[in-house]
Amino acid sequence: MHKCIYERTPHYYETDKMGIVHHSNYIRWFEETRIHYLEQMGYPYEKMEEEGIMIPVLSAACEYKKAVRFGETVCIVLKVEEFNGFKMRISYKIFGKETGELKAAGETRHFFTTLDMKPVRTKTSHPEIYAVFADHIGEDFWEEV
Repeated sequence: MHKCIYERTPHYYETDKMGIVHHSNYIRWFEETRIHYLEQMGYPYEKMEEEGIMIPVLSAACEYKKAVRFGETVCIVLKVEEFNGFKMRISYKIFGKETGELKAAGETRHFFTTLDMKPVRTKTSHPEIYAVFADHIGEDFWEEV
């Protein structure tokens, strides 16, 4: 099993006047975590695009539990909740690295397309890409934190 933990320390520009991370950055961190996941699985997003596949976001949501502050390192973990080769749902949890305290939780929904935005079923057209997600559906990475 691959560990899909992405560590992140907020940059100053990501915070507000009180030193708290602005809510919009959590969605960006989800994206960074997905990119990191693909790298850890040995299939970087660049390779996927070279093969003519994109994974647009259909929706994104985040529930904020505790503030993340400037200088505080967090661990972001993901879980492929649903995947059928065409659509996918990924959940995320953001924990304080030092405390293990849950800071935020959310999810994104995606679908797979060609570079010209035509839907594609990866199971038949790109089985290697299909395996990157299908082999880890429901794998609970929360235990790794």
